Amino acid sequence: MSKDPYEVLGVARTASQDEIRKAYRKLAKKYHPDLNPGDKVAEENFKAVGAANALLSDEAQRARFDRGEIDASGQEKGYGFGGGGGGYRDYAEGAQGFNYGGGQFSEDDLGDIFGTMFGQGGGFRRRPQGPMKGGDRQYALTVSFLDSVNGGTSRITLPGGATLDVKIPPGITDGQVLRLRGKGDPGHQGGPAGDALITITVAPDSTYTRDGNDIRMSLPVDLKTAVLGGSITIPTPAGSVKMNVPAGSDTGSVLRLRGRGVKAHGKQEAGNLYVKLQVTIGKVDPALEEFLKNWTPGETAKQGEAKA
Repeated sequence: MSKDPYEVLGVARTASQDEIRKAYRKLAKKYHPDLNPGDKVAEENFKAVGAANALLSDEAQRARFDRGEIDASGQEKGYGFGGGGGGYRDYAEGAQGFNYGGGQFSEDDLGDIFGTMFGQGGGFRRRPQGPMKGGDRQYALTVSFLDSVNGGTSRITLPGGATLDVKIPPGITDGQVLRLRGKGDPGHQGGPAGDALITITVAPDSTYTRDGNDIRMSLPVDLKTAVLGGSITIPTPAGSVKMNVPAGSDTGSVLRLRGRGVKAHGKQEAGNLYVKLQVTIGKVDPALEEFLKNWTPGETAKQGEAKA
């Protein structure tokens, strides 16, 4: 039996979607298979938090679970007649029949019992065994930073060796779950197949860091360009662009490239790229070295004031 999804994620039943998402991302990172190689317990916990997040992040499914219409695995609940005031008690269907009130009864047993109570031609009918949706499957997929920004396609290997190409939407974040409809377990008695739930891990990048929809990076610039200004080439996630460095730029100066951050997605506008300059000396030219030997910082300004 699947555990209560609220307990799995450690959140209250009144938790907001943001609280659910934060709890899931924290636990998904903790139990991620890449961080726990060969740890079967961590693997099972990773699957459990993924399933819990998939159910609770779907508003319609969450509401149905809260009303008791589906169980923690997303399957429809059945109801049998129970004691204690004539209320209803859930039953679970198993290979040998139904588990009712702690004892085992086959469908025929239940038919005989209720047939006697109501009359063989009366009101009891066996629960119809109609189509049921197949179970969901959990997968983990690591994507590059650039694919998370620009979008792309990655491939996962399914059990049995088959592969599945997964379209990565631009702007996807670390810990986000993609749902591929109909790519899970086969349905029961003609029911629809379950879904594939793919937890995304975004690989770190040596050049860029993400800040919401904006991207930040550092870029070295030579002394001459920093002092006099000039054009430099900036490698953006979507390709290289030229940009002018203002004269007198110092280390720590930040340039902004509009729309060169995370690509526009959904209702989100494209982010910006912020470039922090790092002034580098490089190989010192002998003429510069000689100039500096005879130069005192601030002396030129004083001489100018004296002449005035």
